[in-house]
Amino acid sequence: MVEASVWLQIESLYRAHFRQFVRVARAIAGDRDSALEAVQEGFADALRHADQWAGRGPLEGWVWRCVVNRARKARPRRAFELPADERRTDGGHDDSELGVRLAALPERQRLVVFLRYFADLEYREIAAALGVETGTVSATLHAAHANLRTAYEEALA
Repeated sequence: MVEASVWLQIESLYRAHFRQFVRVARAIAGDRDSALEAVQEGFADALRHADQWAGRGPLEGWVWRCVVNRARKARPRRAFELPADERRTDGGHDDSELGVRLAALPERQRLVVFLRYFADLEYREIAAALGVETGTVSATLHAAHANLRTAYEEALA
């Protein structure tokens, strides 16, 4: 039996971080409608299966895992990209270039980058969301930075 306080915590996450969940889900799923559906379904999964969390790791990370899984199902084979209305052009650099470079990263690296920088999750929460160890998050983020740095340097050459 799930304690009511867990459901209240999930509801609180929904109210406090809805926009973050939608932003990351949109980057994964590719469009706003799919993102909204992924967030709704992800939270429904979290509520329906709250007994599976059972206090293992941070609750927020587990809810992120539910939402990310739903967003991935909405767009299983297409690359991640920044939504068109979230791209900026500053100083001659277009964020769509960043989107292309992010899309070229391996899936786990993309997810870690999105969860760290778009959702502003801590390493422990990312680990819970992806079902990996915290050290794996650190190593994966380091590899993503290296890959993005190399791609950027190649683009400048």
